[in-house]
Amino acid sequence: MKKLAVFLLIISFGCIGSGFFLMLKSGKPFDKMTIDEKVEYRMKHMTLDEKIAQMLVLYYMSDAVDSNLESVLEEVKPGGFILMKENITTYNQTKKFVDDITKNSEIPMIISIDQEGGSVQRFQGISDVEVTNIPDMYDLGSMGDLDLAYQVGRVMAEELRTIGVNVVYAPVLDVYSNPLNTVIGKRSFSSDPQVVSDMGIHLAKGLEENGVIATYKHFPGHGDTETDSHVSLPIVQKNYDELSSLELIPFQNAISSGAKIMMIGHIALPNLTGDNTPASLSKVVVTNTLKQKMNYQGLVITDALNMGALTKNYSKEEIYTQAIEAGVDLLLMPSGSKQAIEIIRKNISEERINESVEKILKFKYTYLDQDNRLDSSYLGSMEHQEVIQKIQSLDTSVELVD
Repeated sequence: MKKLAVFLLIISFGCIGSGFFLMLKSGKPFDKMTIDEKVEYRMKHMTLDEKIAQMLVLYYMSDAVDSNLESVLEEVKPGGFILMKENITTYNQTKKFVDDITKNSEIPMIISIDQEGGSVQRFQGISDVEVTNIPDMYDLGSMGDLDLAYQVGRVMAEELRTIGVNVVYAPVLDVYSNPLNTVIGKRSFSSDPQVVSDMGIHLAKGLEENGVIATYKHFPGHGDTETDSHVSLPIVQKNYDELSSLELIPFQNAISSGAKIMMIGHIALPNLTGDNTPASLSKVVVTNTLKQKMNYQGLVITDALNMGALTKNYSKEEIYTQAIEAGVDLLLMPSGSKQAIEIIRKNISEERINESVEKILKFKYTYLDQDNRLDSSYLGSMEHQEVIQKIQSLDTSVELVD
C-alpha cells in the first residue's frame, strides 16, 4: 500500500509541470529565478549540442513548418531564426510560421529580420495587409532630426512585433564615403560619421524602447567598398588609425550608448590584420579591436555565412571554426544546422562555447523573455504613415565629403 502511495505521489508530481521540477532543483520556480539563476540553471542542464545550437541563427526557404523543419526544431533546438522573403506571405500565414517555430522552445528564440528601410525591407513581403514603407536611411539622415529617427525606429518596432520579431538587423552604421559603393549607398544615413552615429543610435533607441533589439552593422565599416560581399570579398586598404578617424566612429559611439548586438561584415582589412582574412573570421578584428580596444561587451553576430565573400574562399569547417575562434557568439545562416553543430563540437572547446552561450542566455532572459506580440492594427496605421511623411524625398544624387 505504501509503494502505491509513493507511486501515485510521483505521478502527481509529473502532472504539475516542468516549472515544479525546476523549483525542486533550485529551491524556487523558474519564473521566480533571477536572470543569473536562469542562466546558471540552463547551463547546467543543456547538453553540449544544445549549447552549440544556441549559437545558430537558422533560415528555411518555406512559408510553413514542414516535417523537415519540424525535425530540425525538435532535434537541434536552434537559438534563433531569420525570416527571409520566402517566409513572409500573408499576415496570418507569416504569424503562424513564427508561432510554429517558437511554440516548443523552452528558451526564448531570437526571431530576426533584415528591415532597414529603402531597398532592404523583408517585411514588405506581407501581401494582404499594407505595411508602412520605410524610406532610405540616407533620406532620413539628411533630415538631421533625431526625434524623427527615434519615431521611425518606433514605427519599425511596432509593425515587426505584430508577427513576433524581436531582433532586427538595423541600423546600418556604415559611412557612405565612397561614391562607387552601390552595395551600401543610400542604406547609409550619411557620408558624415557623426550624422551616422546620431541618427543610427536614435533609430536604435526607438526600436529597443518599443520591444525590438537593434543590431548595428557592418563592423568595422562597409562604406568605403566597391565590391558586394554577397558575391566576393571586399578589401579596404586602411589601418587602425585611418579607420578610427571615420569608419569606427559610429560603432564606438554605439558601444558607448549600450549596443547589445554588433554584426561583423565580410570585409578584408590587410593593413589592420596583416592578410586578407575577412573581418568576420578575424580575431584581430573581433577580439583585439572590437572587444579589447573598443571595449564592446555585447553579442557579436556574423553577417550571413552563405555569402560569396566566405563561401568562395573557405570551407564550412573553416568558416564556423574561425568565426568562433575570432570571438563571434552567433552564426547567422549556417548551411546545415546538424553539420554545423558537429563541426563546432569537433573544433571548439566547451569552455569557449560556454563563454558565448552564457552571454546569449543572459541576453535572452534580459530582453526576450516576454510576450512581444502586438495586433495587426499597427500595420500601415495612419499614425505610422504620418511619421514617414515627415521624411522629405531627396534627389538620388549624393554629395560626399572629402
